[in-house]
Amino acid sequence: MSTHAETFRALHHAERPLVLPNAWDHASAAVLAAAGFAAIGTTSLGVAAAAGKPDATGDTAAETLALAARLAGLPCPVSVDIEGGFADTPEGVAEIAAGLAALGVAGVNIEDGRPDGTLADLGERCETIAAVKARAPELFVNARTDTYWLGAGDLRATIARLRAFAEAGADGVFVPGVAADDDVRALVDAADLPLNVLFLPGRHTVAGLGALGVRRISTGSLLLRAALHAVAETARAVAGGGDVPAGLPSYADVQALATADADWVLDQS
Repeated sequence: MSTHAETFRALHHAERPLVLPNAWDHASAAVLAAAGFAAIGTTSLGVAAAAGKPDATGDTAAETLALAARLAGLPCPVSVDIEGGFADTPEGVAEIAAGLAALGVAGVNIEDGRPDGTLADLGERCETIAAVKARAPELFVNARTDTYWLGAGDLRATIARLRAFAEAGADGVFVPGVAADDDVRALVDAADLPLNVLFLPGRHTVAGLGALGVRRISTGSLLLRAALHAVAETARAVAGGGDVPAGLPSYADVQALATADADWVLDQS
């Protein structure tokens, strides 16, 4: 098992939950690594938006794999969101996952939501997880169910899916959209694997989720959306004579990101 893969697995069993920020290109990932985050994930919405494509349609395989190849050189573990797997068969998904592992990617996120708002067949998803683990046993497979995200299942249905994913060989489970403390606690108790929750601003805190037993907290598309907001607001400030935010990275700082040599850290206060 590669060092990054070992490190990434261990981060799911540390004293504090793993806060996994999600990037959409090399610069956003490199700046997060420079800011001191222990691992980086990708966001499928961000990758799709950067390519001018809709999210969750399976149409960004080429962009996602190309990004993974660029991010593999970062000095921290990287997990890649491969949506439903970018292939029609478990064997096809496993082939893609094995290619990512060969690049040095530490983990993958595989979801069961489909573009039409329904959930993929549970048996097929379990076959896919098992196939990936057979081809790339070192990869941390984070199996995502969209029961809450799509409003396609209740707590009982979610637990059933998580347990099936665990039996199929998943290393962690992800339930985006879950918010209520009682539901989060029930999922932690039932899953018997590290539970990943999507951070919901105004609803969650890292400390609060950690106290409930959550082991991984993703930002999803939050950082992308914040960046787009900052782009528009800064442009408006320039055009309207307003104040441009202080403390922005310099030209040289951004140049350094291209070789992952950045030694500056964004103000995290």
